[in-house]
Amino acid sequence: MMEERKEGRKKEGRKEGGKERRKGGEESLTIFVDKRKLSKRSEGSDTSTNSSSVTLETLHQLAASYFIDRDSTLRRLHHIQIASTAIKVTETRTGPLGCSNYDNLDSVSSVLVQSPENKIQLQGLQVLLPDYLQERFVQAALSYIACNSEGEFICKDNDCWCQCGPKFPECNCPSMDIQAMEENLLRITETWKVYNSDFEESDEFKFFMKRLPMNYFLNTSTIMHLWTMDSNFQRRYEQLENSMKQLFLKAQKIVHKLFSLSKRCHKQPLISLPRQRTSTYWLTRIQSFLYCNENGLLGSFSEETHSCTCPNDQVVCTSFLPCTVGDASACLTCAPDNRTRCGTCNTGYMLSQGLCKPEVAESTDHYIGFETDLQDLEMKYLLQKTDRRIEVHAIFISNDMRLNSWFDPSWRKRMLLTLKSNKYKSSLVHMILGLSLQICLTKNSTLEPVLAVYVNPFGGSHSESWFMPVNENSFPDWERTKLDLPLQCYNWTLTLGNKWKTFFETVHIYLRSRIKSNGPNGNESIYYEPLEFIDPSRNLGYMKINNIQVFGYSMHFDPEAIRDLILQLDYPYTQGSQDSALLQLLEIRDRVNKLSPPGQRRLDLFSCLLRHRLKLSTSEVVRIQSALQAFNAKLPNTMDYDTTKLCS
Repeated sequence: MMEERKEGRKKEGRKEGGKERRKGGEESLTIFVDKRKLSKRSEGSDTSTNSSSVTLETLHQLAASYFIDRDSTLRRLHHIQIASTAIKVTETRTGPLGCSNYDNLDSVSSVLVQSPENKIQLQGLQVLLPDYLQERFVQAALSYIACNSEGEFICKDNDCWCQCGPKFPECNCPSMDIQAMEENLLRITETWKVYNSDFEESDEFKFFMKRLPMNYFLNTSTIMHLWTMDSNFQRRYEQLENSMKQLFLKAQKIVHKLFSLSKRCHKQPLISLPRQRTSTYWLTRIQSFLYCNENGLLGSFSEETHSCTCPNDQVVCTSFLPCTVGDASACLTCAPDNRTRCGTCNTGYMLSQGLCKPEVAESTDHYIGFETDLQDLEMKYLLQKTDRRIEVHAIFISNDMRLNSWFDPSWRKRMLLTLKSNKYKSSLVHMILGLSLQICLTKNSTLEPVLAVYVNPFGGSHSESWFMPVNENSFPDWERTKLDLPLQCYNWTLTLGNKWKTFFETVHIYLRSRIKSNGPNGNESIYYEPLEFIDPSRNLGYMKINNIQVFGYSMHFDPEAIRDLILQLDYPYTQGSQDSALLQLLEIRDRVNKLSPPGQRRLDLFSCLLRHRLKLSTSEVVRIQSALQAFNAKLPNTMDYDTTKLCS
């Protein structure tokens, strides 16, 4: 059988040795023709336009039109191939690595050898070769075409490549294509810089900068608020974001192609993609323009340290930072001679060395203490050593078990262990910094303890406790340390430290047990509630708690002095003493509520203090809170906050 191949190539680049190549490889169309079947079909058919009536001239025309209209040409050839067995069509794409991917019409045919006239006398050439040479001939032909005679063509595990000869170690590495893609990435980086530069130089950006107030310091939150109020600036930033996304997607596609092309190169390409600048970057950038743009240099501003990092240490880029205006300890206006200092303060605050401090900040320590001089590292060390210097004396109460006694934890769903501070010392309030339990299990025990902690800040019923969110939202988790004892004993330590410390009167610990067993894979652990088992004999092991300690410190508390402040709300002693009392109560309220546990809203711990440590009625507490809220609303530049009710 004689087969004829009509082939065309798409030209995008250079011409070498009679071959036309394009970046990324070659593309060809091969039509195998059985001339005997074709001539018989033509002789026996009429002159109609039926697809089975086809001549060599028609096939020549279709092969020529392949690179002009690929889809239509392939569709027509497909119909001809179905209607006639005289031709077989193969579309071949040869990639830069020498591995061909075939997008066939009906079958796959390998390209073996080609003549300058783009014709293959395949059957005739193979007939000339003996059987034992035919396989070697095919291998040599593939290596000649796919590897350009620089290596041996190999296919394995759905992957094809060239095993390079000693003279051509980089035959699998299309350096020209890789270099072109690396240049494309560099151009994308340049475009990225241009987009950001255009945004900074846009009229919207400049107009926004001109409208920013300069008479007081702007933190990122304030700038973001002003940003959202400027619709033109917001639209310009969204335009920048969309451009950056398109640019990044384009860069990603190039990177994927680059990795594919260079996977068999000895030297991997260097790939560097610019990151999209977030709104946080631009907020800091705006601050840098405001406060780090002196002497013709632009530095980088840090809101945390209120300082600039200049590009050249020899020249200072820092301009004068305006004073902070706002609530709490912020000043009202800046000093006329120095914008870094306060000139006047909000009502209830006093000017001290250019800073505004609450007038009652020091005096509240007379009513209730808050702080300790323990630093975090020192505190952590003392907690690890369970040092008694930071142990708060608390009474252990439990109807379910006794300390230092073995018990079967599976007989109840949960057990209550309570640590209660000395409630008779009314002149003290207590701060919790951590908890420690020493728990022992019998050998080969299947039981595992589970602890849930509730904290009651100032007394009252058990329902007026809040749940400690252990290991949630950055809250600390239990740390277990194996003790050097014959039994399986562990120290369970929960370290709150200065960050999560809070008031406590009573700590309730719910102890549950669960059964630990290996999962179906053997590597996993599965836990079951003991009571879910019908057979109690599967609840193996006993448990013992040697000690429970609460760590923290006690602070001064004067309930009579706070009652005296409350009396001044109705019976002021002197002119202005009512406002002074309200200011001091506001300070106490805010400092107490600030020690709430983590959450979306603060707990109203101040009401718990009034109810249970001052023994005030619910109606009195509501009246005091309303008076404080009304007074706070009159103060300039102050913000009140919502609280969650805890105590009834």
